[in-house]
Amino acid sequence: MSAMDPTEVFRQEASELFEVLEGALLDLGQRPDDRELVDSAFRALHTIKGSGAMFGFDKVASFTHEFETAFDRVRKGEIKPTQELISVALAAKDYIRALIEDPQSTDDIIGEAILDDLRRFVSADQPAAPVAAIAEAPPLAPAESKQAGWHLYLEFESHILRNGSNPLDLLEDLCKLGPCFVVPVTDGIPFLDEMEPEDCYLKWDVKLHAACDKDAIDDVFMFVQDEMKLTLSPLEQVEALAPLPLFQLLDEEPAPVAEMPVPAIEVVAAPVAEQPVAKAEPKPEARPEPKPEAKREERGIATVRVQAERLDELMDRVGELVIAQARLSQLAASGSDLSIKMIAEEIERLASSLRDTTMGARMVPIGSLFGRFRRLVHDLSRDLSKPVEFVTSGEDTELDKTMIECLADPLVHLIRNAIDHGIEDTATRAANGKTEQGRIELAAVHSGAQVLVTVKDNGGGLNTARIRAKAEEQGLIAAGAVLSDHEIHQFLFHPGFSTAQTISALSGRGVGMDVVKRTIENMRGSIDLSTRPGQGTTVTLRLPLTLAIIEGLLIRVGEGRYIIPLSAVEECVELTAEDERSRGRNFLNVRGNLVPFLRLRELLTASGSPDKHQKTIIISTGETRVGLVADQIIGNHQTVIKSLSKLHSDVTIFSGATILGDGTAALILDVAQLVTLAQSKVEKQHISEAA
Repeated sequence: MSAMDPTEVFRQEASELFEVLEGALLDLGQRPDDRELVDSAFRALHTIKGSGAMFGFDKVASFTHEFETAFDRVRKGEIKPTQELISVALAAKDYIRALIEDPQSTDDIIGEAILDDLRRFVSADQPAAPVAAIAEAPPLAPAESKQAGWHLYLEFESHILRNGSNPLDLLEDLCKLGPCFVVPVTDGIPFLDEMEPEDCYLKWDVKLHAACDKDAIDDVFMFVQDEMKLTLSPLEQVEALAPLPLFQLLDEEPAPVAEMPVPAIEVVAAPVAEQPVAKAEPKPEARPEPKPEAKREERGIATVRVQAERLDELMDRVGELVIAQARLSQLAASGSDLSIKMIAEEIERLASSLRDTTMGARMVPIGSLFGRFRRLVHDLSRDLSKPVEFVTSGEDTELDKTMIECLADPLVHLIRNAIDHGIEDTATRAANGKTEQGRIELAAVHSGAQVLVTVKDNGGGLNTARIRAKAEEQGLIAAGAVLSDHEIHQFLFHPGFSTAQTISALSGRGVGMDVVKRTIENMRGSIDLSTRPGQGTTVTLRLPLTLAIIEGLLIRVGEGRYIIPLSAVEECVELTAEDERSRGRNFLNVRGNLVPFLRLRELLTASGSPDKHQKTIIISTGETRVGLVADQIIGNHQTVIKSLSKLHSDVTIFSGATILGDGTAALILDVAQLVTLAQSKVEKQHISEAA
């Protein structure tokens, strides 16, 4: 596979920077006095501008420069990041993203309008102070005022080199501010046999002879502030006026400062044992005490960017290996050669380890998805005039990257529904004794072999009576039919079903919840609804960890073999003689609870006579339990999922297929479709009994 296009690399890195920028801007709306958030946003802008110019995105660099210039006044504390300014900044971020991802679709007029809004906020609304006021203003603190020079002591984290930063490059940038006298400090260097070749052990003592302010120095180290310690103090007047000792040590005549070319770094290296310069030059108070011994810092986690297609291809190869290993194990089990059995067991262990490692490489923290919805909530809250607090938890919960991609659209719709339909307007909430601000909670948590993703609001809850009335109006249920609240709420997932009184730009056409359910079921997941009138609604998505390889239960029905996802299996029971005699019934008595069941032989039209002792596998999706009657339960099976062709798109009770150890195929049963089928049969039976 060919190397990735450099511009594509820039687009990917820019996408990550946009997430950082958007998160910082949204947080500023809640914490406008947080300097770290301002610095984070400014660094993201600065990097986008520089990288854009490097890769030929001139319009991106030009627009971002204007954006950065405007935001610089926020960074310097001259203006406050108001909600209006943040809204304009978010629009500017969206425009920059469009310039990068689809430059042909952007309109220069829109970009200029956004910049005009930025200039209005940072210039027109905040006029500069008059000259007289500046003259009468009190002097700045020594650390903030422009000095004749600065004394710096630089100590970088040991892992800075592994992160791609070079201290010498930073020192060169520092020299561009003015003449520098740089002395490396070597008192922390360990013995050669104790050194880590990728660690940085040097520190630097620097005297900068430049009339610049502290912000100019901070800008040099902007991107490594979290990876260094910087001790900064003004040079005393005597030091600033004295000849540079560097030239004295080199026995050269100093050139006048005005005639000097672009400054360069000059380094004086003294022997470690004597270190005359290190003892004579720095002031004791400007330098931390040397460490008694060199401490080896914990290594950073090395990462590498890999194309998603390569991970998919690797997963396919691992799947083929798992199938081949299953065939080998079956052959070994049928023979008597102990050496073959030992090799088969070893390959099974290695294949299992490789499978887990590969699946782990595909796992992505769900927080990368959760962060996208902060902007959605911010915009909807503004457009609907409903103050909403957005809270997330479980961001470290990991899912397969394919699951993350498929989950985005359903969550967008659920969050929009929660704000549009669930959260009441301010007046209604006040009348009901609630706080003015609504609340949306988005959470993820591991539960066995599944991940539960919940969207919870503190709104008015579902109106069960209205849902039932709408279902009767559309002919979905008979008037007066006995249904539980849970069954009534399931009508929300029926295509074209909506209880909205009016159609808006956000909702009301009955399109969405059916798509959400279909998407979740295609991911072999399920969706549950729970509500408390007047207190809110919770939607729970139950999802498998991955779509590639699952643990399954292998069963036999007639001559065919089938797979049931093990995460959906609750228990296995034997079909009793009483259940066999009542052929007209569709229920099992499981410890006093009635559970509807399906005879897979009838559903799959299996040939031959059934086994004498049939087994029932109890499966569940959400609160619904269904029994599946099979001839034999063979056992657990590591299942590599293969998609069905388009020719089988109308076969709804199967979600895929797999290859067994003997080379034959086994179809994977779709649990959600089987549960729906069982429910429909139960409803038909109720209707026939009522008639």
